[in-house]
Amino acid sequence: MNSSPSRRDLLSAGALAAGLALLNDAVGADNPAASVADRTSTIKLSALRAFRVGTKAYLKLETNHKIFGWGEVTGLDPNVACDVARSVFELLDGQNPTRIEHLWQKVYRAHRNIRGGSFLTHVLSAVDMALWDITGKLWGVPVYRLLGGPVRDYVRLYPTPKAFKTGTGGPHPFSGSPKDVEELVRRITETRKRVGPDGAVMFDAHCAVPPPMLIQLAAAIQPYDVLFIEEPAVPGNIEVFKRLKQAIHVPLATGERDRTIWGMIPYLQERCIDILQPDCAHTGGISQMRKIAALAETYFVPLAPHCTCSELGLSASLHATFATPLFLIHEAYLDGHLMPPGVARPSFEINKDGNALPPQGVGLGVEVDETMFAKVNADPKRQYKWPHPTQKDGSVTDY
Repeated sequence: MNSSPSRRDLLSAGALAAGLALLNDAVGADNPAASVADRTSTIKLSALRAFRVGTKAYLKLETNHKIFGWGEVTGLDPNVACDVARSVFELLDGQNPTRIEHLWQKVYRAHRNIRGGSFLTHVLSAVDMALWDITGKLWGVPVYRLLGGPVRDYVRLYPTPKAFKTGTGGPHPFSGSPKDVEELVRRITETRKRVGPDGAVMFDAHCAVPPPMLIQLAAAIQPYDVLFIEEPAVPGNIEVFKRLKQAIHVPLATGERDRTIWGMIPYLQERCIDILQPDCAHTGGISQMRKIAALAETYFVPLAPHCTCSELGLSASLHATFATPLFLIHEAYLDGHLMPPGVARPSFEINKDGNALPPQGVGLGVEVDETMFAKVNADPKRQYKWPHPTQKDGSVTDY
C-alpha cells in the first residue's frame, strides 16, 4: 500500500495552512489561551458610524483590518440613539472586537447611574450585534455556528397564513361591559377562522387591557383558543403578574420590555409567565438572548422572541434563535412597513410555509445599502414620533 500523501492531500493541507496563517495575522491567534487580553491580536475597533434610517438607527463598527459589523437600534428616538452610540464608542475605541462579552460588560457597567437603563441597553444591543457580525466574518461562518450550531432546521415565524397575532384595538377600561369583552373575543374568533383549527392565534394585550378586564376576557375563551396572551401587564410589579397567573388559565407571555437576565429572572423565579419574549434589540443583543434562553431552559420555559426590527436586527435575533433549544415562535415583519426592501438584505430564505431557514452568509449575513438611507429619511411617513396614548376621558394610559 502506498502511504505517501497524494497531490490532493498536499493541496488541502497547503490551503488549510494558508487559511490559518491569514486568520492568525488578522486575529493574532497564535495561542489565544496564553493571554486573556489577546495581546498578540492586531485587529482593533477604529470607528463607529451611526445613521438614522427612518425610525431606526443603524450602527457600523469599523476595524483597522477593514472588516466591519452592523447593528440596529429600535424602540428609541434614532437621533438620541446615534448620539448615545457615538458617546459609548469612547469605551470601545482601539479594543479587540472579538472580546464580545468583555466589551458588553465594559459598556453596561461603565456608568453606575445609567446601568440597565433602556437607552443604554438598546444601544448596547446594536453594538453587540455588530461585534458578533465582525467576529463571524473573521472566522468565515454564520454567527449561529459560533453559538454552538443550529438546533433546528427552520424557525417558525408569524405573521404567516397559519400564524397571526391580533391586538386590542386600542386602550380599554379597567373593567369591561359585556360589549367590551365580546369585542375582544370577536377579534380572537375571527383570527382563528383566518388561520384555521391547526393554526396559531396570539392575543397581544399590549398592556392596554388592565388586569381586571383581562381576567374577564380570559374567562370568556378556552385555554387553547390562543397560543398565548402577550404583555398581560405593565412590567415593574411582579405581584400583578402573580395575581394574573393565579386567575388566568391561558398561557401568558411577556419580556419585550424587560432587559437583560436581571429583568427576566423574576418571572421565572415566581413562575408567573409561561413563555418569555426577549427582544434582541431591547434586551442587550445576541449575548443576552443566549443567557436569557439558558435561564428559561432551566425552568422549561420556551422563547417566543419579540421583534419589530428591520431585516438587520431580525437576522441577529434569528441567529440566536437557531441556537436556542426551547423555542415556540418568532415575530418577524417582512412586508416593508418597518423598512423598505433593499436597505438591509438578509441571507436567510423563507420556506413554503413562511418560516425562516438558517442565514447563509458570514457574520449576521446581512448586506446594508447605505445609499438608500437618505431616501428612507426623506419619507415623511418614516419620521420618529412620540406616542401619546389616552383614554376616552383624556387621561394618560398604558399601551
